[in-house]
Amino acid sequence: MANDGPFNSGPTGRGPAAGRIFEDLARVAGGALGAAGGLKGDAEALMRTQAAKLIEEFDLVRREDFEAARTMAANARAGQEQAEAALVALEARVAALEAKMASAKGSE
Repeated sequence: MANDGPFNSGPTGRGPAAGRIFEDLARVAGGALGAAGGLKGDAEALMRTQAAKLIEEFDLVRREDFEAARTMAANARAGQEQAEAALVALEARVAALEAKMASAKGSE
């Protein structure tokens, strides 16, 4: 018969050797995917380490520290504007009092 033998058994013509080849290929592919996953984790860890070194080297600030400093600067700016307004009001009062005293001396 034409289908007899170890390589031509069954209706598909695939024998036990073909099944073992596919199993071996599946094992190799699975191992390669596992290794690729490990490499991905290693690459991510390396990138995180390098990014941390760059941040440290360039003396960059964290976002939360920047936001805190920005809030403090805005509060200081508002306080300065209030102090300037109070100073203008005081200067106006001093000028009015000086004018009143000058007119009182002149009427003597």
